[in-house]
Amino acid sequence: MENEDLIPHLFRTEFRKITAVLCKLFGIAHLEIAEDVAGETFLAALETWPYKGVPEQPVAWLYAVAKNKAKNQITRNVVFAGKVTAAIKSGPAIEPEVDIDLSEQNITDSQLKMLFAICHPAISMEAQIGLALRVLCGFGIDEIASALLTGRETINKRLHRAKEKLRQEKISIEFPGKKEINKRMDAVLTTLYLLFSEGYYSESNDVILREDLCHEAMRLTCLLLENVDTTQPKVYALLSLMCFHASRFASRKNEQGELILYQDQDEARWDQELITKGAYYLNLSAQGTEITKYHLEAAIAYWHTVKEDTQEKWENILQLFNQLLQLEYSPVAALNRTFALSKANGKAAAITEAEKLQLTDNHFYFMLLGELYAGTHDEKAQGYLRMALAMARTAGDRLFIQKKLEGLG
Repeated sequence: MENEDLIPHLFRTEFRKITAVLCKLFGIAHLEIAEDVAGETFLAALETWPYKGVPEQPVAWLYAVAKNKAKNQITRNVVFAGKVTAAIKSGPAIEPEVDIDLSEQNITDSQLKMLFAICHPAISMEAQIGLALRVLCGFGIDEIASALLTGRETINKRLHRAKEKLRQEKISIEFPGKKEINKRMDAVLTTLYLLFSEGYYSESNDVILREDLCHEAMRLTCLLLENVDTTQPKVYALLSLMCFHASRFASRKNEQGELILYQDQDEARWDQELITKGAYYLNLSAQGTEITKYHLEAAIAYWHTVKEDTQEKWENILQLFNQLLQLEYSPVAALNRTFALSKANGKAAAITEAEKLQLTDNHFYFMLLGELYAGTHDEKAQGYLRMALAMARTAGDRLFIQKKLEGLG
């Protein structure tokens, strides 16, 4: 790795670790101080390494600087408080002995506890995602704004409000009790699921950023499997789902950012190692009696890694979507179920079901209708595709729809 790329790379991988450990040490009320110390550590690297050279062990150098800066911060605060106390009691101020543990085990433990603190029900889901990206993934404010398709100022305000709420509620950075952990697990898994979805379905044209979002969601999900209390079947199911989806990442869009429909994807570009991992985690998720939306979506994603266009495949996918919609309705699932219905029972049956949905604020709805009518009623198909074109929000989607229209003459 080139020297000019090293610090940005280390910022992405190490900033989050330093922040999590220091926040656990300082407490959630001092999250911003933990971020400041981590930020000052990398500023020191930027000021030193170009002139003195990159140290032999750059990560160890960063950790040593972070420890010193954190100790200085704690000493300043404690000595100041001690001097005030001493002035009142006429006693000596006592400087503290501070142990800052940046071992791999404590980093993992701190990140996992931070994940549960961030996913506290006192703050909104959108704030949980923003904090996860900032504190646990090391994303900058501009990157978060780009990923969540909003402005920098909005993200700053959202994060500030969330930190204030965590401070007011005096949230501890610790695992909930065993009885509470299952309640909090649902919020944690939802945050990780949405974080992955932000990457996989992102309308940003930044391909690297989209992949990073998915990889970070997968990394944090893997953290849950490193603790006995959070190693649960639904965690395996979520990780399985992520693996199956991520395996087709490279085949979903071309170099121009244009969407490639499932049936047109190049199977040779699918990541077989991730597919194998997905199947392994899906098998582990079968323990216990609970069936969650993650189990059903993972099973659907598994069938999509079977490229053969068989009746059995689409009937299985259709039945899984039926169960999923009964468990938890979503417009995206309803649209995907309608496509599966067209493959299993024909376009006529799918058109009847699609028109019942009336998802008229979603351009994918009109894209689906255009696809279903193509070949049998091209004029209607063109009308729906024009509606989709007018609503499409990315250049890639607009290019895809335009080509569909041109293909219909």
